[in-house]
Amino acid sequence: MTDIEAGLDVEKLYEALDGARLAQRMTWKELAEAAKVHPSTLSRMASGKRPDADSLALLAAWSGLNLAEFVHGASIRTADPLAQLSAFVHSDPNLSPEAATVMDELIKSTYVRLAKRRPAKERKA
Repeated sequence: MTDIEAGLDVEKLYEALDGARLAQRMTWKELAEAAKVHPSTLSRMASGKRPDADSLALLAAWSGLNLAEFVHGASIRTADPLAQLSAFVHSDPNLSPEAATVMDELIKSTYVRLAKRRPAKERKA
C-alpha cells in the first residue's frame, strides 16, 4: 500500500515539521529530542516513509500541527462536542485517571440522554 492510498502525505508533513524546526532554530536531532521520537523516525520520513502511530502522535503534539491537514482526500470537519468534552476531561491535570473516567462516563451518559437528535432521515442528507 502506498502512502497516497493510505492517505498520509508524508512529504507535506515532513516539510511542515521542517518549518517548525527552522522557526525554533533547531537541528533535526534537537527536534527528535524535544518531540521524544527516535531520530531515525525523522530520517525515514525524509525518505518518504511513514512514521509509526506513536511517533506521529508525538510529532503532532510537539508541533501543534493538525494531522487531518496531511491526509489525502480527507474532508476536515470539527470534532463532535462529545468527543471534545471527553478529550478535555481526560487532559485535566487536576483529575486522576480514575476520576477522569468517572466524569467522562457521567458526561457521556447525560449528553446522550439530553442531546437533541434529528430523525435518522434528516441525518443521512
